[in-house]
Amino acid sequence: MTRKLNVVPAAEANGCGVRPALADRPLLSFVEAVKVMALFKVLGNDTRVRLLHHLVRSGEATVTDLGKALGMKPQAVSNQLVRLSDTGMLASRRDGNNVHYRVVNGCVAPLLDLALCLMEDEGCNPPRTRA
Repeated sequence: MTRKLNVVPAAEANGCGVRPALADRPLLSFVEAVKVMALFKVLGNDTRVRLLHHLVRSGEATVTDLGKALGMKPQAVSNQLVRLSDTGMLASRRDGNNVHYRVVNGCVAPLLDLALCLMEDEGCNPPRTRA
């Protein structure tokens, strides 16, 4: 089954202004490539991906809610949320004893959707042959 993507351009999604298309940008510098690699390392964890997905779906959730949804202890959830918060993808607010987290970067949902698209469509494209 092929998914139809309804992806808002990243510049519109997160309100950061107009950016050139990827193909129109200069080749990444070494420093830029290392930063992208570091971001992918943070996202290269199944728990953090599931936390992000839950937050995208729910809009906002407490550490306790996230722990229940993922079957994890609150301390383990908190540890993973710190890593995600360090990237600037999340924001939090305190309400009494509860801390509520939400995704604040508009690129997160389209990125997860594209990852699912790549995963689900991997068998739909014929393998490439080398020339």
